[in-house]
Amino acid sequence: MSEAQITEWLASQRQAMIDLLSEVVNIDSGSYDKEGVDAVGARFERHFSEHGISTWREAHGTFGDAIHAEVAKPGSNEKPVLLMGHRDTVFSKGETGRRPFTIRDKRAYGPGVADMKAGLVMNVFVAAAFAKFGGNPHPIKVLITSDEEIASPSSRPVIEREGRAARAVYNSEPGRPTGNIVTSRKGGIFMHFGITGKAAHSGANFAAGVSAIGELAHKIVQIHALTDLTKGITLNVGLVSGGQSVNTTAPYAEGQIDLRYIDPADRATVMAEIERIIATPYVPGTSAVLTVKGEFLPAVQSADSKALFEGYQAAARDVGLTTLQGEFSGGCADSGFTAAVGAPTICGLGPVGGLAHTPEEYLELDSIVPRAQALALAILRS
Repeated sequence: MSEAQITEWLASQRQAMIDLLSEVVNIDSGSYDKEGVDAVGARFERHFSEHGISTWREAHGTFGDAIHAEVAKPGSNEKPVLLMGHRDTVFSKGETGRRPFTIRDKRAYGPGVADMKAGLVMNVFVAAAFAKFGGNPHPIKVLITSDEEIASPSSRPVIEREGRAARAVYNSEPGRPTGNIVTSRKGGIFMHFGITGKAAHSGANFAAGVSAIGELAHKIVQIHALTDLTKGITLNVGLVSGGQSVNTTAPYAEGQIDLRYIDPADRATVMAEIERIIATPYVPGTSAVLTVKGEFLPAVQSADSKALFEGYQAAARDVGLTTLQGEFSGGCADSGFTAAVGAPTICGLGPVGGLAHTPEEYLELDSIVPRAQALALAILRS
């Protein structure tokens, strides 16, 4: 097996990659749609079977199953390279019918086309290339998870376990619109808070009421005030609801909080302040409960992760990606979990795309082959 064999075969598979991408984009796979998420997983399992690659599933009753595949030389006991990605999207059932996979002016469009079904297609074709030409000195494991868009409630323990066992982790989230990859990310916590007040007629019996919405407003102002842009700490109450009717003091209100941070040490400080705000009633007679719904850990670049990036960057130069650099991202991803358990990790290796989570999400089709080639060369040389 030579580097040229791998890179030339990947170049010959451009249309096959696009065809597979079209198929998986056209399957609805919102995070809570287990049937759809598992249907996407089944399509990737079929790909692996067609290329003689062994697979297995870790079943889950609520979310999609975790899909595993491995390419290894017989008798190898080396620590594996882990290629990672998620197949769930943020879009509701029926979105693929409204916006199926389309191509316009060298860009592909459709739900999850960049985030991150293209990265999965790239991973499975890189695995197929190694299977075709006899494998890699280090085994290659592919992990396709099911619930990253909601902070991986079922996948996190699987990701952490596989990360601990890996010599290196390549997470194929979409490449940045600049063409760069991601070397570090923020951590994030998603929270819900519910407030209880007391209903009363707002005209005839106003004084007897206790407004949960009034309390919500005070808490939102206090929570947003914790934002510190110089430290990279942001707080956003992105969803609110409450009340019974316009002429009733609100007996209940709720909000959802998004916290992002860079320095792991800031997590405890900010969370303590949020807990204090939630526990402190500003409107007498109200009470509130805070619940953490999901959490991503920050991906902090270690010395080993920096070396992994430098090796990938050199490989990228050799396939024509001469300006590729590493970027920091305010978005969260599963790469934070593997970085936190000590695995050398880089992220954003997938084909280049942008406007994720919107109807305008796009993928640069000409980036598919060189990004696949760069990943394959980085694996060969690691």
